[in-house]
Amino acid sequence: MKKVNIKPLADRVVIEPSSAEAKTAGGIIIPDTAKEKPQRGIVVAVGPGKKDEPVSVKEGDVVLYGKYAGTEITIDNNDFLIMRESDIVAII
Repeated sequence: MKKVNIKPLADRVVIEPSSAEAKTAGGIIIPDTAKEKPQRGIVVAVGPGKKDEPVSVKEGDVVLYGKYAGTEITIDNNDFLIMRESDIVAII
């Protein structure tokens, strides 16, 4: 987990996506053009939440999120996603 110098607002969280699988279970190597976008990542920053809705995830949680959830951002040459907590479907 990388430390980022960003503080999300309200119920938003910053997630470092896991890397896409490079090999199938059978050992077949997947080319970059065929890799699926990861749907799993680590929470690296959490906003304070809304007035009546505190945020339930915390930094360091491994989470699952929707395939097209969030906005991709780059900080210090590292890719992250920033999304609302409601786009997170589960904590692993």
